[in-house]
Amino acid sequence: MGLINVVVDGAFRQAPAGRLVVLPGGPRKRGYLVRSPAEEQKIRSFLSMFYFAHFYILILGMVLSQGCAHWLVYDWFDRPAHHLLGSLAIFLAIYGLTVILPWAFFSRAYKRALTSFANPADEVSLTGTAPPPWRWVLLLVGFALLILATMLLLTARRFS
Repeated sequence: MGLINVVVDGAFRQAPAGRLVVLPGGPRKRGYLVRSPAEEQKIRSFLSMFYFAHFYILILGMVLSQGCAHWLVYDWFDRPAHHLLGSLAIFLAIYGLTVILPWAFFSRAYKRALTSFANPADEVSLTGTAPPPWRWVLLLVGFALLILATMLLLTARRFS
């Protein structure tokens, strides 16, 4: 669970006064003070569960939608490489149903559960620079690799 721990650790920062602050919505300029180590452990376990489910929805949904799209495209079209736009549309429709819709419901549930450990009275604004956006770079590289793998899979079937 090293990746999840790295993402959860990125949600915590030190406030200017030296107190620990959790940034539950990402690297914004606002956070919530953590009052005790027990509360910190509770927040860390909640965020670990959230990010595990978040990654599970994204990865399983991507694999499922790619597999279903692949199956449908090769069942409907005689030469799928000639119908790349249709293949992409089928993939995006299945991806929307298997990833985007569950992720939207899950994100809404997370925002509701956020109030269970983040008291609005403990909100603080942070000054200084935000951490570098290395997660976005990692996400873009991963997405580019998934697109490359999908393209290789579609073209490999064409030449076999």
